Amino acid sequence: MHTIALNATHDPSARSWVASAQAEGTDFPIQNLPYAVFRRRGEDAARWRLGVAIGDQIVDLRAVAARAPWHGNAAQALQAAAADSRLNALMALGSEAASALRRALFDALREGAAQQAVTPADLVPQADAEYDVPARIGDYTDFYTSIHHATNIGRQFRPDQPLLPNYQWVPIGYHGRASSVVVSGQSFRRPVGQSMPPGSAQPQFGASRRLDIELELGVFIGAGNALGEPVPLDAAEDHVFGLCLLNDWSARDLQGWEYQPLGPFLSKNFATTVSPWVVTMEALAPYRTAWDRPQDHPQPLPYLESAHNRAAGAFDIQLQVDLSTPRMRSAGAADATICRTSYRHAYWTLAQMVTHHTVNGCNLQPGDLLGTGTLSGPTLDQAGALIELTLGGKQPLQLPDGEQRVFLEDGDRVTLRGWCERSGAARIGFGACAGEVLPARSI
Repeated sequence: MHTIALNATHDPSARSWVASAQAEGTDFPIQNLPYAVFRRRGEDAARWRLGVAIGDQIVDLRAVAARAPWHGNAAQALQAAAADSRLNALMALGSEAASALRRALFDALREGAAQQAVTPADLVPQADAEYDVPARIGDYTDFYTSIHHATNIGRQFRPDQPLLPNYQWVPIGYHGRASSVVVSGQSFRRPVGQSMPPGSAQPQFGASRRLDIELELGVFIGAGNALGEPVPLDAAEDHVFGLCLLNDWSARDLQGWEYQPLGPFLSKNFATTVSPWVVTMEALAPYRTAWDRPQDHPQPLPYLESAHNRAAGAFDIQLQVDLSTPRMRSAGAADATICRTSYRHAYWTLAQMVTHHTVNGCNLQPGDLLGTGTLSGPTLDQAGALIELTLGGKQPLQLPDGEQRVFLEDGDRVTLRGWCERSGAARIGFGACAGEVLPARSI
């Protein structure tokens, strides 16, 4: 197990020669250094390449690699990053190589750096960049790790038994659609499909009327495991490259009709939005926290239990959902925050997700994506989906300009944000994960 310990890259007093890295409230100080796939706006597709965020700038790793400034693991990791237009090659090298490259970048970007391994000429303003999905995603698995979300949803359909008997024993997940994962900023058409109107004798076909959000984190797999070889719990995080924000848009009316007996299909496969920036596991080390299971709940089976997972398997990542309507934007009004919560409330940890996914020998591969499932907190104002916030549509959201929302309407824009902060550590963030609903295609 490669345990990530606090080191010089987490020093809250460290400053960068990139002045904007010290800006108050920045998501990207020198203690973060997340990765993305980018190009200058208007460049052709052949120019997609990897970059690292520092303040309001992007370090172009291909430009840095052309000078071959480092040796050893850092050099190997840099060349892998420069040779690929996605993160997969770097992910495949594993956590030690990724850590070496992060440390080299930290040393080069730090104020007073002796080695000019990174120069101002290697920087591209984020304002001039556009982004793509960070990795070639071979497979996408969506989990259901928030007991608060599962209980809130279950209560609407099964008041006497909100949780099914297996929920507290096994991390629930299903196989999602990887090809329709899109990067923040892309719009998508309102989905269409079958639904069963209340009181009707037969289903109808048409545009979804109950389009919803799901506030999640995405977990990108780094080094994979061989087919037939499970990943033990205390080695699971060695196979995770980093985390991003994820919105798994959901058509609740389609979902209610189609999900039995096999689960969601058209209600989920039309779009899943991820943020461009992937925050590494090493950057998240200061924000670990204890994971606990209430004593009156079933405790995990032995393969999902360890002292390390109990002591530091959870992460205190603050999460927020903002909503902007066409009328709000026309009036120049700010987005309305409709949810605030934290990843620390998850019932299952990301290590437990990876271990359970592989316990039967399933082989995860670099770039595979796991979704945490909707990350609702213990109170309804911390609910990460509209179906919870509005009690299934019975209690509309009241927006600051007087508008109401039950589910999303055409032109609505949803933005997820995430960040970590605590005393004795620098604040780091995930950037934004935004998507806008376009009208359904003509039927």
